Amino acid sequence: MLIRGKVHRHGSNVDTDVIIPARYLNSADARELATHCMEDIDADFVKKVKPGDVIVAEDNFGCGSSREHAPLAIRTAGVGAVVANSFARIFYRNAINIGLPILECPDAVAAARSGDELEIDVASGVVRNLTRGNECQAKPFPEFMQQLIEAGGLINYARDRLAKP
Repeated sequence: MLIRGKVHRHGSNVDTDVIIPARYLNSADARELATHCMEDIDADFVKKVKPGDVIVAEDNFGCGSSREHAPLAIRTAGVGAVVANSFARIFYRNAINIGLPILECPDAVAAARSGDELEIDVASGVVRNLTRGNECQAKPFPEFMQQLIEAGGLINYARDRLAKP
């Protein structure tokens, strides 16, 4: 899987209440949630984000509650991947479960600026900053996790597996 898009840069400790504010959690509609993605940290995020764009953040991205709505809102808003120094563990697992590629790659984070264009090879973990001309190596996902991401998440993966004789 190859992802290519512009960087939307954020700092450390971006919590799930900022990713999708609690006041919108009365909806389970992913499209509705996506319209409010990141609005408390960047009011124009959903106007700026294009399919395949990449959120780049520092430490502990996705901290806070265990709500699955946060990675779902990010993915449905069109974000192709999130690259950070580190992720909150429950966010990490929720992202994989809904098919949102996330990569821990401190070198890529250090080099990337808002507006840079990244190309990410999810299978190999290679993050290329096409704007700055550098390449960094994130730890690639194990094969079974790549299969979950490529299927669009755990539910799709299970549905596909159960449909096969």
